[in-house]
Amino acid sequence: MLKHLPYFALLIFLFGCNAANSNSGGSRSIDYDAFGDYWYQGKAELNSYALEQYRYGEKRDGEAVLIFVTEDFSKEKQVKLDDPQANERDAQKVLKLNLTKKFVTGIYPYSMMLSVFTPVYESIPSVKVTASVQEWCGQTYTQLNRQNGKYNVRLFSYFENESDQNLTIDAIPEDNLWTLLRLNPNQVPTGEVRLIPGLLDQRLTHEQLEAEDANISISEAENTMADFNASGLKVLTVKYKSYPRTLRIFYTAAFPYEVAGWEEVRELKNGQQEVSRATRKAKMITDYWTKNRTEFEPLRNELQLK
Repeated sequence: MLKHLPYFALLIFLFGCNAANSNSGGSRSIDYDAFGDYWYQGKAELNSYALEQYRYGEKRDGEAVLIFVTEDFSKEKQVKLDDPQANERDAQKVLKLNLTKKFVTGIYPYSMMLSVFTPVYESIPSVKVTASVQEWCGQTYTQLNRQNGKYNVRLFSYFENESDQNLTIDAIPEDNLWTLLRLNPNQVPTGEVRLIPGLLDQRLTHEQLEAEDANISISEAENTMADFNASGLKVLTVKYKSYPRTLRIFYTAAFPYEVAGWEEVRELKNGQQEVSRATRKAKMITDYWTKNRTEFEPLRNELQLK
């Protein structure tokens, strides 16, 4: 899954080369020694969460998983490179997030997945974001690709009023914040920001996907989350002006800025709120892609996954 160069060689390469395209930016402000020790082990960080997800006006119990891992990404094709050493000029180190949610509505299940690819060394937003939703009525897929400072959006839906769409949006994806805070929370833009709302939320609301005005803030946590004391947590809050959504991500104040949980608040037209919540159950650092035999199934018990 992760093929990486020796750390010093990687830095020389990344900072010694010119940007290959207009999607490149300046370097990020990161403690590269600490970052390399944690993220370049050739393993992924797996986190499991107890999920309370509102759907159709009712709270559903389920499971969520956050998987963070660094990968070599193609700048040109915006896909994972099979052989980065053979394509060094095209290689771009990214921090990838795979977020999954699984819950049941009555007789039928929902399966949701979000993937975010954010450059580690270049100070630009995520270069690619994808989201898919599967349930018994059908499935939908959305993909954002960053090109020339904007996002080319492709949306495929089985709903007639959505159908297939191609859009261009000049804003930052909300989903970029999950990986950006793991790189360095100080890099998160605060104040008034134009955002593309979270793709999974948009698939549940079926709102038109477009740039929305939002306010981003970071504050000290007032309450505990999972096994984390409030004194060691901070909260990243995204509150939209007109889009009826607020996102709160609870994370550790110290590196590696682990995600203790999150809350998604939906403002209803009757003035009430639906608060979906995820609380961390377990964490594991492992090269999970090598553990696909039946003998490794007990590892799911360690993650408290069904």
